[in-house]
Amino acid sequence: MTSRRDFISTASLAATGFALAPLAACSQNRPDDTTPRDKPTGAIADVVPLGGALLTRAIPSSGEAIPAIGVGTSGSYEVPLDSADFAALKDVLKVFFEGGGSVIDTSPNYSNAEDVVGALLAEGGWRDKCFLATKLAADSRTDLEAQWTDSLRRLRTDKVELLQVHNLRNMAEAMPYARELKAQGRTKYIGITHYLERGHADTERLMRAEKPDFVQINYSVNAPQAADTVFRAAQELGIAVMVNRAFDDGKLFAASRDKPLPAWAEGVGVGSWAQMFLKFVVSHPAVTVVIPATGKPERQADNLKGGVGPLLDEDQQAELVAMFA
Repeated sequence: MTSRRDFISTASLAATGFALAPLAACSQNRPDDTTPRDKPTGAIADVVPLGGALLTRAIPSSGEAIPAIGVGTSGSYEVPLDSADFAALKDVLKVFFEGGGSVIDTSPNYSNAEDVVGALLAEGGWRDKCFLATKLAADSRTDLEAQWTDSLRRLRTDKVELLQVHNLRNMAEAMPYARELKAQGRTKYIGITHYLERGHADTERLMRAEKPDFVQINYSVNAPQAADTVFRAAQELGIAVMVNRAFDDGKLFAASRDKPLPAWAEGVGVGSWAQMFLKFVVSHPAVTVVIPATGKPERQADNLKGGVGPLLDEDQQAELVAMFA
């Protein structure tokens, strides 16, 4: 069965004719891989080996369709602006946007990630192609206002498409402020986020109380609990779902290192475990977009492939959960 490394190498060579340096092992230590690089693999910048159209999903509150594979920025985008890693991220976003992606999720809590995203979008001329999401994460109204102003400066924009309350922090002040900004046209959608199972009950409760446009939550083959709580509430209430931790902070790559892909993988267009983990997520009808993070162009191309081709049926999803339980 084709591995993540073999698939990328074959597709890249066929599309570019360049002999690429050996790719990192399939067992990524974390989804926001920050392994140092001497130089970006520019040959991959023109490679978008999708083999089909990227899946889109509608945002329930508006009907607007967005691509189901997005980008997260924790870790991968926390790099110096004058570094080789930053140069590599230019290739990452070139692959992403040329492959049909648009959703980028960031936060003022991710050290300098907002600065990096803002610089990349400005230098690449990609702001108009980007569905940009960031967060509010402060403990007073004064600090929320200052943080928002600083986020716009760092992102080099005057508005974002989605503004979320980070990990349900200071909901009493942050959510009303987010609503004010939405009314002013500074953001198109508002949402709430969490990243751990222990936050699911509070997240569901606040979804019902606040009825945001988006909810962001963790979901993966080894942590599928959100399907029985947050996802059901989202479908009932008409709330878009953004999924984080689809690779469980890289733990799934270690767990799958010696596992062959299921025999049916090729039939659903899957050639690597990264693609399989992402396709598992987007196969749930409640999911609007998933946001895996990477700093490597070849892995970005591989991630996009997870949003192309047939979705997994319920039996296939259950088989994957059983494999990684």
